[in-house]
Amino acid sequence: MEKLLNSVVIQGVLAERGITQKQLADAVGISSQAVTNWLKGKDFPRPASLLKLATTLGLTFDQLVQTSASGRPVIAYRKKASAKTTDAHIAKAEGMGMLLKPLVAHLPELQALRTLITSPSTDYDKLQVAASQTRSRLGIGEQAVLGYEHLIGEFKDCGAILVPVLWGTKGNHENALHIRLPEEDVTFIYLNLDTRLEDFKFWMAHELAHVFTPDLSGTNEGEDFADAFAGALLYPKACAEQTYRAAIQQPNSDSAIEVLLKQASAHMISLNTVFQQIQLYAKAMHSTPLPIEDKSIHILRNSLRGPLVSEAMFDPMPPSSQRYIAACEKTFQTDFFHALKRMINDNGTGAPYIQQVLDTPLQDAFVLYEELRH
Repeated sequence: MEKLLNSVVIQGVLAERGITQKQLADAVGISSQAVTNWLKGKDFPRPASLLKLATTLGLTFDQLVQTSASGRPVIAYRKKASAKTTDAHIAKAEGMGMLLKPLVAHLPELQALRTLITSPSTDYDKLQVAASQTRSRLGIGEQAVLGYEHLIGEFKDCGAILVPVLWGTKGNHENALHIRLPEEDVTFIYLNLDTRLEDFKFWMAHELAHVFTPDLSGTNEGEDFADAFAGALLYPKACAEQTYRAAIQQPNSDSAIEVLLKQASAHMISLNTVFQQIQLYAKAMHSTPLPIEDKSIHILRNSLRGPLVSEAMFDPMPPSSQRYIAACEKTFQTDFFHALKRMINDNGTGAPYIQQVLDTPLQDAFVLYEELRH
């Protein structure tokens, strides 16, 4: 893929801000001649320099680079609650995607034959078929608890690289980030371990849906399908039907909610997921919905928040770099850190690279670097 910087846009930003090429070169940490070569199309920035260039100029990857669609990282950015994904988030994620390209060469050979959902739909019956087929392939029944190990194994079988991260719980921190590199045919799934235990399995199932439907990644349709598929996979029709019958016979809403709470606990998913799947079942069957308001479910859910995944995995917090890497590799069967270690030792890659691809503070990146370079 031939890549060129969009010199017209870059020159326009420089002129608008009164920045010289020399000042730009200093900000990026390269020579003035290198900037000249980039703008003339004689050379193209390395991934780290490209990310610094985008940050310095405040440009998205699309604005900065003239490239074919096949080479651009595909981003699916799942934010917490109602937090919006901005152009800055997308640009940052695309920069991370460009940085991940050289890491691909250090990964083990990935699975070539992968599961795909060729006609994704949010129609209830079609969703249930897709969920049933997935459960059958995983060797679990319609009412069985879908375990983390099932999801993790499916990611591995589909050639997706899990990247467990500690991104925090407040503000606009993300639940998950999906970066697909079409040319390399590799997908990286960032999972924020600072997520509530009862929500984490949903986000994993959500990301698995993206892996099954690569053509929808980065679209609103893809997000809608991923949410719908996750719910159907975690709590399918057979579960919803049985719980609906038990709950609808209860004398009041509090008793009905108790039935739902027991199911949420048994399946290790949120109360809201159970409730929504039951209401969707009732609607599809043209039955009376449970007489429970969404607001009541959300209030109760927020009052019963469980521990974070990171708290369950690491006690005490925060973990040492050794414990963090070892736990991630053992629990999530990820080859990410092995590949990163090979890249550091083979190419002399430094801590700033780790900082950028993990979106972590530089101090933490240096600690990880010291652990990986041994």
